[in-house]
Amino acid sequence: MNLAVPHLTTALNGPLLQLETHLLAHQAQVETWLREQWIKTPTPFYASVDLRNAGFKLAPVDTNLFPAGFNNLNPAFLPLCIQAVQAAVERVCPEARRVLIIAENHTRNLFYLESLESLRDIFEKAGFEARLGSMREDLDETMSIDLPSGKICVLEPLRRNGNRVHLGDFSPCLVLLNNDLSAGRPEMLEGLEQQVIPPLSAGWSDRKKSDHFIHYHNVAQELAEQIDIDPWLISPLSLKCGEVNFKDRVGIECLTKQVENMLIAIQKKYDEYGIDKPPFVVVKADSGTYGMGIMTVKSADEIANLNRKQRSKMASLKGGRVVEDVLIQEGVYTFETLGKDNAVAEPVVYMMDRFVIGGFYRVHTDRGVNENLNAPGMHFEPLAFVQPCNTPNKEDMPDAEPNRFYAYGVIARLALLAAARELA
Repeated sequence: MNLAVPHLTTALNGPLLQLETHLLAHQAQVETWLREQWIKTPTPFYASVDLRNAGFKLAPVDTNLFPAGFNNLNPAFLPLCIQAVQAAVERVCPEARRVLIIAENHTRNLFYLESLESLRDIFEKAGFEARLGSMREDLDETMSIDLPSGKICVLEPLRRNGNRVHLGDFSPCLVLLNNDLSAGRPEMLEGLEQQVIPPLSAGWSDRKKSDHFIHYHNVAQELAEQIDIDPWLISPLSLKCGEVNFKDRVGIECLTKQVENMLIAIQKKYDEYGIDKPPFVVVKADSGTYGMGIMTVKSADEIANLNRKQRSKMASLKGGRVVEDVLIQEGVYTFETLGKDNAVAEPVVYMMDRFVIGGFYRVHTDRGVNENLNAPGMHFEPLAFVQPCNTPNKEDMPDAEPNRFYAYGVIARLALLAAARELA
């Protein structure tokens, strides 16, 4: 199946920057190399990647294997989503007819429920019978929730019988996790005879961001060698710092030193490229999501002098999990803005199987170019698509719409490849 890779229109104006132009010029090598990698390592079923474009550097800062923003995708490319789902299911479970999507336990977040219903609808339009199941212990009967869009989200209690899970008389061929397992691996899902994707090992109870970025650094290095660029231009510097307890101030001295070393390393690269910006570092919990357990620091002294409120904010994650390991990552500026207020924005790219299926801008009017945008007060703007085309048009100007987002698709797929190797 030959699927189009959509090219997204961008909030940036002006000619493509040097890195993006270089990727366009080496498009054949990039695509050939990626095809070879998918043969060696099958992709995760789906993923979303948060990107930051600093102009001089374009890099992923987070890869989510349980994406939850399908309602924010541009409906114009629903046909592409449907094709991608069909291709993905055909690869992992060709005989599938019924698909059970397992939701997160929270039901108060209507935006998340909009995403769930959008995901279920994509499967339904792709020709599968799809229903939403919940592992909530207090859910004893079917719950119907009216959504702001006018749709209705129907959640049903998940039950297990032998080595199969079901919703009443609905017994699925394929079980799709949309629950990141932050609270641990549920016994209900262990040892099923049904195909479970992503695997339980992809959940935050097992997965570490530091492992992912080790794999990402490797794939960025490999691609950089293919097209003759400095891998730093597409990869954030990262290192792991273990045995940290913010609440009791355990490991803070070591963390302070490591942050100092990271800032020195970033400054060295800035000097090499003549970048006149202050370097910064992002300290984040080594597992978990929802923008929790993240802080931006410009000086090692900020770590050494954390007050009680700051330490408390960094100490725990979703579900009350305690932060014990952190990832120290090079901060990547975002110089993309949206709207008349020039609100700071970062693109989030969605993929199903190995195909880019859409994306949106995460926008925050109260955050700066060096801050985490995944925070209360953010909103989303669907990325507009131009006509689908498999390849950028090199005869057009570099900033022509079909070319504008080619680089973003490349970096997102690099992160997808890193996740594939991580799971393998």
